[in-house]
Amino acid sequence: MSATAPYAGSSPIRRPVAAAALLAALVSLVFGLLLAGAGPASAHAALTGSDPQDGAVVDTAPKEVTLSFSEAIAVGDDSIRVLDPSGKRADTEAEPRDLSEGGTVRYGVALHSGLPDGTYTVAWQAISADSHPISGAFTFSIGAPSETTVALSSQEAGGGPVGVVYDIARYAAYGGFVLLVGGSAFVLVCWRGGASALPMQRLVVRGWLTLTAATLVMLLLRNPYTGSGKFADAFDLVGLQSVLDTKPGAALVSRLLLLGAAALFIAVLFGTYARREDEQERKDLTFGLAVGGGVVAAGIAATWAMSEHASTGIQASIAMPVDVAHLLAVAAWLGGLASLLVALYRTPDIGSASVRRFSAVAFGSVVVLAATGIYQSWRQVGSWSALTGTRYGQLLIIKVALIAVLLAVAWFSRRWTGRLTDTSVASSGAEEEDAATEPENTAPAAPDEASDDVAPERAAQLARQRAVLTATKKKRIRDADPERSGLRRSVLAEAAVAVVLLAVTTMLTSTEPGRTEEEAAGGATAATAPAAGGPVNLSMPFDTGGRNGKGTVRIDIGPGRTGSNDLHVWIDGSDGEPMDVPELKLALTLETKDIGPLPVVPDRLAEGHWTASGVQIPMAGDWKIDVTVRTSDIDQVTIGKNAKIG
Repeated sequence: MSATAPYAGSSPIRRPVAAAALLAALVSLVFGLLLAGAGPASAHAALTGSDPQDGAVVDTAPKEVTLSFSEAIAVGDDSIRVLDPSGKRADTEAEPRDLSEGGTVRYGVALHSGLPDGTYTVAWQAISADSHPISGAFTFSIGAPSETTVALSSQEAGGGPVGVVYDIARYAAYGGFVLLVGGSAFVLVCWRGGASALPMQRLVVRGWLTLTAATLVMLLLRNPYTGSGKFADAFDLVGLQSVLDTKPGAALVSRLLLLGAAALFIAVLFGTYARREDEQERKDLTFGLAVGGGVVAAGIAATWAMSEHASTGIQASIAMPVDVAHLLAVAAWLGGLASLLVALYRTPDIGSASVRRFSAVAFGSVVVLAATGIYQSWRQVGSWSALTGTRYGQLLIIKVALIAVLLAVAWFSRRWTGRLTDTSVASSGAEEEDAATEPENTAPAAPDEASDDVAPERAAQLARQRAVLTATKKKRIRDADPERSGLRRSVLAEAAVAVVLLAVTTMLTSTEPGRTEEEAAGGATAATAPAAGGPVNLSMPFDTGGRNGKGTVRIDIGPGRTGSNDLHVWIDGSDGEPMDVPELKLALTLETKDIGPLPVVPDRLAEGHWTASGVQIPMAGDWKIDVTVRTSDIDQVTIGKNAKIG
C-alpha cells in the first residue's frame, strides 16, 4: 500500500496507475544506467597478484612473498603465513610489511634464509575496507614441486558457527532498525493516537531491544568473526580493544550510544507525548520529537553507511548520504507497513485518515528508494554481464522483482483504503458506551452493610468485567467490517513480501558487488591463473661474422602459457652438430603492453643445450623473443622472432 499517494475526487484508480507508471519508468532507468559504466568501485578486496605467483616454480628461494590486492585492507601479525612442506612456518612471523605505492596495494612477509626445495603454501587472511573478512591460499615451489602435508581449513573467513550467529545478528539489526524507526515515524506522522496504544508501544520497544541486542552481539563476535572463528575469543579483552580501533568497531559503538538517545526518545514518545491533551502543546512536542528522532535515526543509519559498501570505492562522499537516505526510506516504508498491520489487527481505533497519511508517506519512500537504488545499482553493478553473471546482480534482480510484487499487492491495499470509512470506529465508540453501562445495570447492588474494604474490590471487579466486555464488542465489530478485513488481508500479504525483501536487502550488504567481482576475476586471471596455450617451438639461424660463427638456435617454451614456463635452447652448428658458445642470453618483450624486456639467462645443461625453469610470462600476447649469441670475444649477434604465448 506504500506505492500510492492519497487520491481526491471520484477517481480511486487514476493515481495508483500513475504512480505505478512512474515507478516502472524509474525501475527501467536502473537497468539502463547499469550500462553507463564508471571507474572501479572497490568493495570486498580481492587478491589480484602475488610474487611468486600461484603454481610458480622458482630456481632459488625468494627473500619474501608479496601479495597484491584490489583495495586497501587491514592486516595483523598472522595475516600472511608461509608454510613449508611439513607445515612449519617458513616466514619470519613478523607483521606483514606495507609495500603499497601509488594505486597498488601490496603487502609482503620475509622468509627464512636457506629454505630447502619443495612446495610451499601461502595462506592469507585480512579485512577489506568495507568491513568484510577475506581469505585464501596458494602454493609455489622452490626447485621442483614436492608433496606437502599442509592441510588448510576449507572454512572461509567469516564462516563457521561464529559466522552464522554474526549473520543472524546482522539480519536482526536491520529488522530492529526498521521497526524502531518505521514504527516511531508511523506514530508521529500517520497516527498520533497510536502513542497511547499498547500494541504500538510494544512494536517500537521490541525494535529497539532487537537492534540493541544484535549490535552488542556483533561487537562481541567481531574479533572471532574476523579472526579465529572461536566463540571463546568473544570475551578476549585484547581482541575487543583491537576491534574498537577499527572502523566497523567504532561504528558499532557509535550505534550503541545513539540507541541510548533513542531510548530517551521512546520514553518521551510513549510517555509525555501520549499524555498530552492540549492540541498546541502536542503539535510543539511533535515537531521537537520529529527533529530529534530524525537526527538519531539518520545517525543510526550512518553507522552502516560509514562501515560497509558505501564507505569504499568511487564517490564515497556521495554514496554514504545516499545510503543513509535509502535506509531511512526502507524503514519508513517497511516499518510503517508493520505498524499498520499491528494497528489493523490489534487496535480498533485507527481511522481512514491515518491509513491515507501512511499511503502518502509510503509513496514518498518508494520514490526515494527508486532514486537512491538507481545510483547504488550503477555504482555497484555497472554492466549487463555483472547484473546477470554475479551473485550480487542476481540478488538485485530478485530485489527489484520483490518490489514489483509488493507494489502490485499495495495497489489492492489502496483500493481497500478507498472504501474504508470511520463508521465502524464510530459504531465501536457507541457500543463502547453501551458496554460501559451494561455491567452496572446487571450487577447486583452491594449490600448497605458491606464494609469499606469490600466496595473497592467489587468496583475493581466490575471495571474488569466492563473492560473485557468492551474489548469483546470492539473486536466483534472490527472483524465484521468487510472493508477493514479486506485491508488487513492485503496489508498482511504486503508484510509477508516485505520480510523477504528485507532479507534479500540484508544479503546484498554482505555480498561482493558485481562490478568488483568481475574486476577481481579478471585481475586474478591475468595475474595468477595460467591462460590457455601450447608449447612454443622456434628456429632462428644466426651468423656472428666470425670463424665458426654460423648456426641455428632452436627454442622450446612449455607449457607456453601465462605463469611459470620451462625454456630449452639448443644451438646447432653449420654442420648440424651441437655447438657450444661462450655466452647465450634471451630477453622477452610484449611491445603492445610495454612489458619488458624481461631477461632470461639459461644454464648450460649439456653440449649445445641450455635450459631455464620458472620463466614467468605475466600476460598472454604476441611476445618478441630476442636471443643474443656470442661465439668469440668480439663476435656477437642478436636475433629475434615473435611468438604467441598464452
